[in-house]
Amino acid sequence: MPHSPPPPWGLTPLLAPFDIILENPYLRRAFALTFPFAFIITYILIMYHILPEVQFFRLGGIMLAYFFPPAGKESMIPLGIALGIPWYFVALSIALVDVASSMFLVWNFDLALKIPLLGSWINRFVEGGGKIISRHRWLEGLYFFGLVGFIMFPLQGSGGVGGSLLGRILGLKKLEVLAAVTLGAFIGCFAIAIGVEYVLIILEKSLLLGLMVILVAVTVLGSYLITRYNRRKKGEDA
Repeated sequence: MPHSPPPPWGLTPLLAPFDIILENPYLRRAFALTFPFAFIITYILIMYHILPEVQFFRLGGIMLAYFFPPAGKESMIPLGIALGIPWYFVALSIALVDVASSMFLVWNFDLALKIPLLGSWINRFVEGGGKIISRHRWLEGLYFFGLVGFIMFPLQGSGGVGGSLLGRILGLKKLEVLAAVTLGAFIGCFAIAIGVEYVLIILEKSLLLGLMVILVAVTVLGSYLITRYNRRKKGEDA
């Protein structure tokens, strides 16, 4: 018995435009170049209509500063919250910057290499990618989830761009890299934001207890940074 044709209300008609884009190399390239920017610009326009003007421009400054090292989510998220921006908007914004950056790099790696400053930075990162993996052996062993963990924690180069490059070094597929960056960015950003918000709540209830929590956090972070520096120093001297 011949199969009946799919119903007109199925998903096939909705996916037809994407099939056309994927089959045409010029349309595919145009989509890959424009969608990451359209994605983040749409989000910014939504924030413009949601946030008060002062908070909107402060959030825009935080998102822009996040692009430039050594700024990271561990510094930009607390700064945004300290400036009075709701913690969930700060976390969401930084996470989406990572996602949009990953989209652009994963889909346009060949063109990204030709961008003057970015291209040279990518080459240096790729050349040093083996050192990153050697310092964090769990990345190679855990594969996809190792990359998620790398994005989650505030490690050097653990943003959307660095994470995408590391995913390429690990041999992950484009969709796997994008999924790992998205998952890691959201978990990491919201964990930091919730932690900062929790400390602020403690400070409001008890200044002494809040200062003790901050002291412990600074001590742990300082020990971590000193350990990283000593390991890097030993690696350079070896």
